[in-house]
Amino acid sequence: MNKILYTLFFCLLLSSTLTYAHPGGHYQKGDDTVFNNWQLQNGEIIKGNFSFYKNNAIYLEQEGGSIKSIQISDLASQDQKLAIYKRNKFLQLNNISIVNSVAKNNDLYKLFPVTILLLFISLIFLMNEDRLKVNLIKSRLGLGILGTLVFSAVLIACSKTETPTTTPTNSTTTSTITLPKTNFTFIDSAFDSFKPAISTKWDNTYFYVASNGIPSHNMMVGITNWQQQVPIPQPYTDNNSWSIPLQPAYATTPLSTKSNFMKGAVAIAVNGLPIFNALNNRGEDAYLIGELDNWGGHCGKGDDYHYHAAPLHLSTTNGLKPIAFALDGFAVYGTKEPDGTNMASLDSCHGHVGVNNVYHYHGTTNYPYVIGAMKGKVNLDPTTPAPENQILPQAFSKPVRPATSPLKGASITNFTSVGTNGYLLTYKIGTKNGYVKYSWDQSNKYTFILTDTSGSIVTNTYQR
Repeated sequence: MNKILYTLFFCLLLSSTLTYAHPGGHYQKGDDTVFNNWQLQNGEIIKGNFSFYKNNAIYLEQEGGSIKSIQISDLASQDQKLAIYKRNKFLQLNNISIVNSVAKNNDLYKLFPVTILLLFISLIFLMNEDRLKVNLIKSRLGLGILGTLVFSAVLIACSKTETPTTTPTNSTTTSTITLPKTNFTFIDSAFDSFKPAISTKWDNTYFYVASNGIPSHNMMVGITNWQQQVPIPQPYTDNNSWSIPLQPAYATTPLSTKSNFMKGAVAIAVNGLPIFNALNNRGEDAYLIGELDNWGGHCGKGDDYHYHAAPLHLSTTNGLKPIAFALDGFAVYGTKEPDGTNMASLDSCHGHVGVNNVYHYHGTTNYPYVIGAMKGKVNLDPTTPAPENQILPQAFSKPVRPATSPLKGASITNFTSVGTNGYLLTYKIGTKNGYVKYSWDQSNKYTFILTDTSGSIVTNTYQR
């Protein structure tokens, strides 16, 4: 008799344990193609992408899959900011993952006490001897087990599963509003003024823009926080062209550019140049910290020129036509409405619904400059977690040399063409000038002549 009761008591304990057990953990995949440069306070550069955070240290995934840990306090001040930003995002995403895991497992294991209760009652009625039934029901241990099972079953059956109130950052569920398909002739007319330097085509799904990534205006002058990158032609053509969806659709939850899209473009300007998030990959306003030139652009690690601020200067050429199109399919206008009236008030996405009942963005001189949140539905690259997630399809740059490091105290003062395939960049540190002269030939062989402020010259060649 006691063996039966103790067996049932053990099953009760087991069921209670299973009810509240849950798996946890969080995995964040790094970028396998381009590795970030992390500078230590002693000047050493370590390459690797953020993987996870633990005990005031960040863990970097390096080439070949090796993991290296760095104490945040050992990093240079600029990279400490990036590490802290990544740490906070990691902790935030980890908390969301745990909540989801608890919710799912509670739904499954809450059935165990009910199951044990049914087994207990069935055992009573299956017994052949009435004396055993009476002793089982009237004994203190038996009544204690029965009471505990009834209480647990009622309590858990009446409980509600906890669900997270935070919307996953990759949610782009569309609303019930159906928008008209964009007329490709309307989009094409916005790019007309910049042909034949760019070319366009379309199918039933996308409008495609091909360019070499070099604008007709000057570049680089005005940068006071320079990463030592320079603009070179990019193969934004054929299957690597920029793609604008012709059928936009509203997202139920627009993805904020404060916590998304810190990799890749969010829009394509009408001169064929990509527009990136106003925040760089460290979460800083690229304009406010001096990384941008007088036209709102600079070069990335692939020596690819792109904008981070609104290219409002394009309205000088394009008038009241759009100055860009976001990669969700909605147009971006300058500081005037399409009919020439003053710009109406903007929502948190940095746009509003126009007189045609279709949404559009506006470029401004204040943050977020172009897009505050992606109003339309977008497809996210599953290999790049937030905040460095990116929109697909996306055109990609093609570097010819390794990424360079910031040059402290340098300001770019001049940038001029040299021949048909080259440029000369002049920078100043204090009262002394330095130079980067570079060119390329028809076989895509690039030659860089670097003259620092002491007059020392280094020549490097690269083959694309």
